[in-house]
Amino acid sequence: MPYSYGMPVSPFRAGLTCKCPACGKGKLFSGFLDVAESCDNCGQDFSAVNSGDGPAVFIIFIVGFIVAGLAVATELIYHPPYWVQLTIWLPMILILSLGLLRPFKAYLIALQFKHKASSEIERY
Repeated sequence: MPYSYGMPVSPFRAGLTCKCPACGKGKLFSGFLDVAESCDNCGQDFSAVNSGDGPAVFIIFIVGFIVAGLAVATELIYHPPYWVQLTIWLPMILILSLGLLRPFKAYLIALQFKHKASSEIERY
């Protein structure tokens, strides 16, 4: 099933659902963060895509802002001991970071497809 150069699905939606940026149906990942060789639905080749360190940078800023703000607010309001702070915020940092990493990586890959950011990306 050939696809035109127009985006049938928005990059935000493709990123949030971690689906193929060309058809919006096939899987983008073969593992937790391993990008599949190609889409199992439309056959789009993913061998040229590379999100680099982009997702990590955005996640560091977002998670850092959320956790730092909540940690300061918790300290100012409740004055808990340091072990309570560590018990709350370390798991939250891990959960938020790992939870956001896959959708952010998928979103940046979808943006690469939308803007044809690599000369090696060929679309149907």
